Amino acid sequence: MCRPTGSEAFVLLARIADLVLRAPRRVLAWLAVFVVAAGAYGLPVSTMLPAGGYDVPGSESARAARVLDETFGAGGSSLVFTVSSDAGADSPAARARGLAVVEALRASAHATQVVSYWSAPATVAPVLVGADHRTALVAARVTGDDRQAPARAHELAAPLVGAAHGVTVHAGGQALAQYEINRQSQIDLIRLEIIATPFTFLALIWIFGGLIAALVPLAVAAFAIVGTAAALRILHAYTDVAVFAVNLATALCLALAVDYTLFILNRYREERAAGAPGERALIRTLTTAGRTVVYSALTLGCVVASMLVLPMYFLRSLAYAGIAGVACSLVGALVLAPVLIVLLGDRIGQATAPRAPATTRWYRTANFAMRHAVSTVLAVTALFVLVGLPFLGAKLGYPDDRNLPTSAWSRQTGDILRGQFPGQDSQGTVYIVLPSAPGDDAVSAYAARLSRVPRVTGVAAPDGIYSGGARLGTATVDSARRGDAVYLSVGTTLDPFSDAAKGQLRALKDVAAPAETLFGGLAQRDLDNVRGVTDRVPIILALIAFATCVLMFLFTGSVLLPIKALLMNLLSLTAALGAMVWIFQDGHLGGLGTVATGHTNATMPPLLLCIAYGLSMDYEIFVLSRMREEWLATGDNRRAVALGLARTGRIVTAAATVMAIVFAAITTAQVSFMRALGVGLVVTVLLDAFLIRILLVPAVMRLAGSWNWWAPGPLARWHRRHGLTEELASAGSVARPGLATHTP
Repeated sequence: MCRPTGSEAFVLLARIADLVLRAPRRVLAWLAVFVVAAGAYGLPVSTMLPAGGYDVPGSESARAARVLDETFGAGGSSLVFTVSSDAGADSPAARARGLAVVEALRASAHATQVVSYWSAPATVAPVLVGADHRTALVAARVTGDDRQAPARAHELAAPLVGAAHGVTVHAGGQALAQYEINRQSQIDLIRLEIIATPFTFLALIWIFGGLIAALVPLAVAAFAIVGTAAALRILHAYTDVAVFAVNLATALCLALAVDYTLFILNRYREERAAGAPGERALIRTLTTAGRTVVYSALTLGCVVASMLVLPMYFLRSLAYAGIAGVACSLVGALVLAPVLIVLLGDRIGQATAPRAPATTRWYRTANFAMRHAVSTVLAVTALFVLVGLPFLGAKLGYPDDRNLPTSAWSRQTGDILRGQFPGQDSQGTVYIVLPSAPGDDAVSAYAARLSRVPRVTGVAAPDGIYSGGARLGTATVDSARRGDAVYLSVGTTLDPFSDAAKGQLRALKDVAAPAETLFGGLAQRDLDNVRGVTDRVPIILALIAFATCVLMFLFTGSVLLPIKALLMNLLSLTAALGAMVWIFQDGHLGGLGTVATGHTNATMPPLLLCIAYGLSMDYEIFVLSRMREEWLATGDNRRAVALGLARTGRIVTAAATVMAIVFAAITTAQVSFMRALGVGLVVTVLLDAFLIRILLVPAVMRLAGSWNWWAPGPLARWHRRHGLTEELASAGSVARPGLATHTP
């Protein structure tokens, strides 16, 4: 896409204003048609999307899973039942109930690899009963992809779960957990809208002092939400999209639409209060505040798009949601909001005559920060670093049933497995595939060597079960040979998500193998998926840094301000990541309903990095836009900083408050990693707006002085010709050699 020059962008925004002024009702009618059509098409999308997408295509675990599925019919997702009785697992009632579960699973075309305590060989049965001998297991694999397997698991489990005749059956496993996460995300989406919308509306009434003006941002938000939903459904027809994209899109559209519209409305009311007639005020609004919103949206869109380099479609889905949400929010703010302004006229309220900047608390705060610049920089930086320190102890892992509330079936079953069957269920099994295996003797010797690895309970090979280097018998389960291909199953006493399991996995790989091997199972899958994220984070950081430097230079004409923005936004992100680890991984603030997960979802840091960083750039651009106007008019850096903050401080903090309300609604989610995302975004938005933009920015800009606005001569000249700038027709603009200034 070709980037418009400054004059072209100015003309485009002016033409939007002209169209809106000439035919507001016609434009509104077309927008209404779009909303109805997009709503009818897009709003059902949340019921169509799967909850998966965490796996890295082409990884070792993915290749192993493909061979298991295609060659042995042993693929699919796990489904585990616990059968408990106070009379013991061997009681007639428990045995009858357990075998009934086995029979139901074997009768289904979608369940494979069915094994139970009561039907397994004597060499296998001991690992399928709990330590107290009151609970035993039935395990199976459910066929199908991320869309099919969860639904099939629920269909299988629903009639089998419950208590009767002193026996209780619970169901869990990966497939059922995905179903429950999917269902819970739909409930959380409704809760988000129910909570966020009225509280946002009340906040907007407080900000604008009127009902009509408060409805405009919500109308833009509704436009953005239905437009984004339609975009996600279109994308779903061509690529994989995860269900959480809908939740993120809803929250992001609500937050951004309100954010962008706030700045449009605020600037329009300022222009009207300064005496400009309605038409001139609208044109001036779109060519100044509109330009700022364009830059903000462009920056956020580029930052979110950096997630497209990640291999798992879960995170790419959130990138799609972010890009579509930003685009729809931008269109709504630049087209729908001006249409409503024209049609509503003075009913949206008019700002009173602006107070003298020197009388505002924002002006005084900026001057305070600049008078004590060094101490302010040190104090604020130290606070953010302190809050961010817990992230140094982050343990990245794969999301499992612990992301669900304790009322969920799969969470209850997972807790039972971790308590009474530590790693002995099918979820902890390590699968070793030998696509081109040698003869049976070599495979058997390999299985014997594997069984000597510490904390291995047994190794299933085609010719029997091995433990401690010896074969216990010829009966076996979960192992087979098909032609040259062989797979083995390694039982372990370790939680597959633990550091100890990763160490054991390395030990298993160190065992001399008779042929090429592929390792599968949750431990390898967790390792592959975490690497899939961490290996791409440097690329994401490089893309974000590049986008920030280029776009901020085009916006300001400065070479220093982009670097300052990059560092300050990363500082803001540090606090969000630290808070997320401290609360959710380490289990603090349990009184608020958080439960320690023991690890941090590996997808959260890059997601929070992109979303939180982009939102921080919003406020950076909004504040700098007014500071730059004052700098061009006066050439006085200190005065420009103070006046710029005086004119934006109130609206930036108000917008942050509204955005925090929206993201706080995400914290009510019952899926813990969505709650963690909400907490991270709330922390980012509030600390960024109230500390970084209000205190740290003025202090740093005071220390940098006129160097804030400097660019080398060739870059300054290039920016004057090609930078995306508003046409400041102020006769007082000051041109200073070597500085990034613009004269009309």
